[in-house]
Amino acid sequence: MATRTSRDVLARGLVVLGKAIREQPRIFAVAVSGSVLFGLMVIGSAYVVGGVVGDVVLPAIERGSVEVGALALAAATLFGISVLRVVGIFGRRLGAGYMQYRLQAAYRRRVTRRYLDLPLSWHHRNATGTLLSNANSDVEAAWYPIAPLPFAVGTLVMLVGAVGALFVTDWALALVGLAVFPALFALNVVYSRRMAPRQARAQLLRAEVSGIAHESFDGALVVKTMGREAQETDRFAGHARELRDALVAVGRLRGVFDPMLETLPSLGTLAVLVVGTIRLRQGAISVAELVSVAFLFTVLAFPVRAIGWVLAELPRSVAGWDRVRRVLDATGEMPYGERVLDPADPRPATLAFSDVHFAYEPAEAHLPGTEVLGEVTFTVPAGRTVALVGPTGSGKSTIASLAVRLVDPHAGSVSVDGVDVRDLTAASLASTAALVAQVPFVFDDTVRANITLDRPGIGDEDVWAALRLAEADGFVAALPEGLDTRVGERGTSLSGGQRQRLTLARALAGRPRLLVLDDATSAVDPRVEAAILAGLRSSTGAAGAPAASILVVAYRRATIALADEVVYLEQGRVIARGTHTELLATVPGYADLVTAYEQAEVEQAEQRTYADEVTPPLASGLEIEVDR
Repeated sequence: MATRTSRDVLARGLVVLGKAIREQPRIFAVAVSGSVLFGLMVIGSAYVVGGVVGDVVLPAIERGSVEVGALALAAATLFGISVLRVVGIFGRRLGAGYMQYRLQAAYRRRVTRRYLDLPLSWHHRNATGTLLSNANSDVEAAWYPIAPLPFAVGTLVMLVGAVGALFVTDWALALVGLAVFPALFALNVVYSRRMAPRQARAQLLRAEVSGIAHESFDGALVVKTMGREAQETDRFAGHARELRDALVAVGRLRGVFDPMLETLPSLGTLAVLVVGTIRLRQGAISVAELVSVAFLFTVLAFPVRAIGWVLAELPRSVAGWDRVRRVLDATGEMPYGERVLDPADPRPATLAFSDVHFAYEPAEAHLPGTEVLGEVTFTVPAGRTVALVGPTGSGKSTIASLAVRLVDPHAGSVSVDGVDVRDLTAASLASTAALVAQVPFVFDDTVRANITLDRPGIGDEDVWAALRLAEADGFVAALPEGLDTRVGERGTSLSGGQRQRLTLARALAGRPRLLVLDDATSAVDPRVEAAILAGLRSSTGAAGAPAASILVVAYRRATIALADEVVYLEQGRVIARGTHTELLATVPGYADLVTAYEQAEVEQAEQRTYADEVTPPLASGLEIEVDR
């Protein structure tokens, strides 16, 4: 891989740069125009300096006096050239910076948009740290050479102009230029080829370090409670050392080539002085021409480096672009249809599963997928509550994901009000069905913002109504700033049960006609959970009808007993359907499972009672809300 990269990195890098130019042609034209103006003024300044030395300085030395008019004209000319050089620098830098940042912003949006379009199965195969690196450092790396690119293009124009000026001045001096300039370019190419595998490895290690850091931060609670701080630190340190060594290798190579790139133009200047002195003695050139050429080589040393900067960054750019393109070219998105359910329909929706099969894609493409669901058929009638019950791994959460189309079935269909969810628009499905997941996610924002999510038509009255239905209005009202209280990253200032109720209120605020609860109240006290579910069942919409149909993944007997129907699953199959009482009497597996759940609840209740008895009373005015 490294050999292939070092061989074709220049061609692939030029393709990336060409793409950037095609996407931002006007800005690039402005930046290159500024760079070309700067380059022409550099050449012009060299010949003006030569002319000043030959026509003003030397005659003044010979006469012993200075001609004020000639000196003023020389000064005005140099000042004018300097002003134009400043204009060129301004145009070049402004255009290059604007172009680079526009490209980075555009591709961050494209990568993020692509993340949202790709199915959950794709996200399961890619670490979060890697995805963060793709959207941040990889996008930056892909367009990093854009900053020096206009300068390099202007430098190429300047080099062509300089060689032409050298031939006009003297063929011998032109040959020196023809020897130095290609040597500079060749040295830059060698530098780029050697740098390619080092930059690619460094970019890969950046993503790995980012991924490990994200895991460590996200899993801080596990790391601390399991006493794995030292081991986790060592794991991160090992990868950080690898990244350090890779960056040192990049720096070491740069340290070898940078002096060579700096020295070559200086050697060219020395060669010009040697050859120029000989040609001056032969009468082939004047002192002014020799000074102009020597000065030209001196001022060309810095601009020529711009070509080296672009070539040196191409390996990093190619590595970043490959990683960004991997996301943009990823397949498996779920296109939405064009059908729309009546947004004014106040009736609860009907959810139907018909012979649904589903298997999660394996982490490695060559491995077969494992079927999670098979021949799943059941219906959640309009306004009714259906509970999904089954042992761990029976497919309950997968059914919840299918209901709101986070994933699509491999066979069979999932429909809402008789319309396949794959035929609905994204907006129509989102306004009809809402999922409250097992793990509540709360944004680092206010309570109000977490519930409304900037959705139109949700005022404070709607927020409080949703909070009351989720049994969350009490603790929100007690917060220091009520709805304006910031809850911290992932809701760290709230308990687990409070976060669950907040996310439930978020779903309810959108007035869904179908509510899917994936063990969404597991962290709240059983009495609070029973009150929430009873409130959801009794809440009414238009004409006194139930506000929503409910599909709930349930564990507690009290929750299950509230359902109109229970669907019992084992190993991804529907084993039985009926009321809680019917299944308890006729399905031994169901009875054993519910009994086990109930026994676990009793033990947890006893533990909470014991904890309350041994915990000393708190200071006056303080209360503890038991959510677990």
